[in-house]
Amino acid sequence: VQLQASGGGLVQTGGSLTLSCKASGLTDTTSSVTGWFRRAPGKKREFVAAISWSGHATNYGDSAQGRFTISRDIDNTMNLQMNSLEPDDTAVYFCALERDGLVATFPFNDIDYWGEGTQVTVSS
Repeated sequence: VQLQASGGGLVQTGGSLTLSCKASGLTDTTSSVTGWFRRAPGKKREFVAAISWSGHATNYGDSAQGRFTISRDIDNTMNLQMNSLEPDDTAVYFCALERDGLVATFPFNDIDYWGEGTQVTVSS
């Protein structure tokens, strides 16, 4: 299984970015959950958002609530639309997959696969 993340970059405060994560090599995805974590310099890894494989259920961390939207495309790509970005959103963002999980709980320790991080930098 591979997760290929893309879409990071530099944006000004108040701007928007969309991150994408394409999954490959999966077989049974019925109970799979995908999502995003982020890690800012000097801080612990933080849950951002998660979505069921069907796309019907979503969950957001406190920092993402109301500003970020997670979605899935039919081609196994997961997207994170980030609006109203702030300097505190600066971090390396990691996409993640839990093979058999629940959207309501997407704990870091239960992640089965990680994508490479993509840097998001928000300038003030």
